[in-house]
Amino acid sequence: MSEEVVLFEEVNCLTDKKIAVATLNSPRSLNALSGDMIDLLMPKLLEWRDNDDIVMIFLQGSGDKAFCAGGDIVHMYNAMTESAMKENTTTANSDAKDKSVPALEQYFTKEYQLDYLIHTFNKPFLVWGQGIVMGGGLGLMVGASHRVVTESSRIAMPEISIGLYPDVGGSYFLNRMPENCGLFLGLTGASINAADAKYTKMADFFLLNEHKQQLLTALSEVKWGDTIALNHDKLSDVLQSFEQDVKASLPNSQLKQHQSLINQVIQQPDLVAIVDAIISVDIEDKWFNKAQKSLAHGSPMSAHLVYQQLQQAQSMTLAECFKLELGLSVKSGQFGEFCEGVRALLIDKDNQPNWHFSNVEEVDAKTLAWFFETPWQAESHPLAELEQV
Repeated sequence: MSEEVVLFEEVNCLTDKKIAVATLNSPRSLNALSGDMIDLLMPKLLEWRDNDDIVMIFLQGSGDKAFCAGGDIVHMYNAMTESAMKENTTTANSDAKDKSVPALEQYFTKEYQLDYLIHTFNKPFLVWGQGIVMGGGLGLMVGASHRVVTESSRIAMPEISIGLYPDVGGSYFLNRMPENCGLFLGLTGASINAADAKYTKMADFFLLNEHKQQLLTALSEVKWGDTIALNHDKLSDVLQSFEQDVKASLPNSQLKQHQSLINQVIQQPDLVAIVDAIISVDIEDKWFNKAQKSLAHGSPMSAHLVYQQLQQAQSMTLAECFKLELGLSVKSGQFGEFCEGVRALLIDKDNQPNWHFSNVEEVDAKTLAWFFETPWQAESHPLAELEQV
């Protein structure tokens, strides 16, 4: 297997056009989105965008298990611990909130620029969301013009378990989900399936894993033209024809089945009441019980970040959401909660994180406000070049 972390291919069509295929190629890490992947994807996508011979993008992950399981948080953990060690050798008794983690800021800046490019890409952009699609993987998928999920798709924003929050545009797309689903998913990190993804508007089409190569073949036979809007329609028509044949295989939506219960627990006056309502539901239900457990064991600080970010971002543009999130992500790296969450889950694997606060009631307003204070002036913001859309 090639050592390149992203593979690129241009598939010739029956016309003189080409389909550009990009494959995340790190199956051992479940295609976790590394900085090297971003550095390869960004210039290639810009090249393809400006090449008139390329009619559409097809982004997929290698292997059967995952499209992309998230950002490369082990790399981020190493950056945070290395930065903390340097700070400890130079500054005695310094406040953790004053410690910068340059590598973390650089990674998140590049990641959000890539996500934004996909959201605003003019040509048809298809993401094949097979298997695990979590965190940073969802950031790649939700912005595509044509988002495909399959019978194996398992989607989540489980950041509360690692002391982070739903970034990669979560401020934008969680707020656009139906009836309280966004906040529920952000607080609980609940795993959802293909039907849920369509219900929450995170996916557009349902196909079977086994049909991927057939789809690519069919797309190569399309009579693509130079009109981008028509090419979007042509891609949609092909995907609809494949979906029509497999609709019976679509799993039941957990969110639809639990919608009234989700409304009941989320429609509370404040976060403390919401968390209490979710955890205190007495029900024998595997999916909901797992969501309860994730919230109960997750970071209380993260719960507040989710709640506050969705409130603040309700009227924000996509660009404003990414700018807000970059500040929150940088602050999360400085605060230490993110580092501790990754340690407990993936490094030491003791599943015993030592959170800063033992419950949501203990989180003080001053600390929460600090997270939402941007570290940059508007003109010096690392994402200042993002257009307002």
